[in-house]
Amino acid sequence: MRAGRPEASLPMAALVITVIAFVFVPTYTDSALTSFDVYNTFQILARLGLLTLALGLTMIAGEFDLSVVGTYAVGGMLTVQAGQQHWAWGLLAALGAGAAIGLLQGGLIARLKIPSMPVTLATYIALLGLTSAMSGGLTKTYSNATVTLWVDQSILTYFSPRSLITLGLFVVAAAVLSLSRWGRELRAIGGDRRAARVAGVRVDRLIVGTFVASGVLSALGGSLLSFSLGSANPDPGVQPLIVATAAALLGGVSLAGGRGHPLGLLAGILAVALLAEIVAVAAVPQYVSQLFFAGLLGIIVVIDAPDLHSALVRLRTRLRSSPHPRTSIQESADV
Repeated sequence: MRAGRPEASLPMAALVITVIAFVFVPTYTDSALTSFDVYNTFQILARLGLLTLALGLTMIAGEFDLSVVGTYAVGGMLTVQAGQQHWAWGLLAALGAGAAIGLLQGGLIARLKIPSMPVTLATYIALLGLTSAMSGGLTKTYSNATVTLWVDQSILTYFSPRSLITLGLFVVAAAVLSLSRWGRELRAIGGDRRAARVAGVRVDRLIVGTFVASGVLSALGGSLLSFSLGSANPDPGVQPLIVATAAALLGGVSLAGGRGHPLGLLAGILAVALLAEIVAVAAVPQYVSQLFFAGLLGIIVVIDAPDLHSALVRLRTRLRSSPHPRTSIQESADV
């Protein structure tokens, strides 16, 4: 992420602004903040964080995985249905399904050179149909209350095992992208795929691996949510996809690919979680938050527009090249 670009400081600026807005909630509402509000903010992060990370990784690679919510739903349903006897069987079934979905999609996109949008859209629709067929279109209940209580138990007042797992995976992803060549190559294929191939990057293998990671993260997010709710919903709707997309863009990922980092994505989803908690504490109607996220997406897309950046660069160059008025006056006096 290069300094000087308007979107480079977007994740940190968004996080700082939302933290300030959160801290000052008592000044513009009748509600006082409690430790539960902070805990609930991290629970919102746990609900949508892995979706944001999954989506963000494919966007850095120049792709867009619309199927993340379908994989999220299948992961949750498999967790409930296969994990009634033991939670580990449900979790393994979900992770295996997520890896298989990612492998299939990544293989199609990489080998057949098919754009990711239609492939993942078709997969998304198919997975929702599969989840409805598995459940008969009904919400399924998870009977292991011990696991449900464990994943949401309070740790150090503000966290839960679910939120700590989510935060830990962001740290692991950040370390992998920062300390290995995978991070550089992922941004390279997202920025200029042809140049990356010429430079020797194994593009196809990296795309398949990225979609497998996206599938596993999405399925794990669905599993953790089903453990938390004690049930699985066959159709979570499009709201998780909209919010995860807004968080990824707010986290500095470009729609054109080639830019972004897991820590930026973490800042983006934290900012969204804080906004959601502010909306809840202030009892703002649901439609207001939807309008807000729509406006936020519009602003981010404008900031991300390549033409806007080019125009700003041209303006900056023109201002720097124009003679300083005082210098001109002084030069005239000397003459």
